[in-house]
Amino acid sequence: MAWKLKWIAAITALSAAMLGVLGPPTAAAAEKLAPAGAADPFASLEAAGDEVRLSDEESITRWAHAQAKAKVRTSPKASAPALARLRFFTEDRAPEVYVILEARMESRDNTWLRIRVPGRPNGRTGWVLRDSLGEPRVVRKSLTIDRTALRATLFKGGRRIWSARVGVGKSGTPTPQGVFYIRERLRGSAGGAYGPWAFGTSAYSNLSDWPGGGVVGIHGTNQPGLIPGRPSHGCVRVRNASIRRLARLMPLGTPVHVIR
Repeated sequence: MAWKLKWIAAITALSAAMLGVLGPPTAAAAEKLAPAGAADPFASLEAAGDEVRLSDEESITRWAHAQAKAKVRTSPKASAPALARLRFFTEDRAPEVYVILEARMESRDNTWLRIRVPGRPNGRTGWVLRDSLGEPRVVRKSLTIDRTALRATLFKGGRRIWSARVGVGKSGTPTPQGVFYIRERLRGSAGGAYGPWAFGTSAYSNLSDWPGGGVVGIHGTNQPGLIPGRPSHGCVRVRNASIRRLARLMPLGTPVHVIR
């Protein structure tokens, strides 16, 4: 297989509230969701303290690649502690993706962006200066994975545009619950264990079948008879015909809501 997926087994994701780092946007930011068609999503930031919400992770999500290996801070201040550092590439050497949740102007010269941070523990967010990321790109779709119904559904504008039965993690190695996003699109082979397509998400687990791995993937399979079911170590398995259709519809940056 030309690529090595480093995906895997999962533990139940900590909720954002438990982590204490992923609160909802402030009321001011929530009232000012930058529209999808905005030429400049930061245009409403005019004075220190102004905020704008950039993603609701359903109808609109914005993401960007890293421009620098900047520190990700716990609050929008240069003096705040660092919780991570931006990186240029994923574990599989694809350009790393960061979902941008909101922007806050500190001064005319400094605007901070609150981003989702892939890595353990799941659910972290932090702040980086705007110049640390490239120009935001817009996604208008979202994927929901229902662990009870064993079904994945892709939505656009609140309308279902794709749906399929899936296999998820076993009870001892569950697919993590929470809000994640697509970081990688990797092409495979129809006869391989991961099927013709595989998507790397921002969800991680403590266990992995892959050396140095830990990323939870959504991928095809060479064991379609196990779907629907709970056959995996945390990854989400999709029959190959369905994963091919999904690959035509689901771009990088798509939010992934793992529920129940």
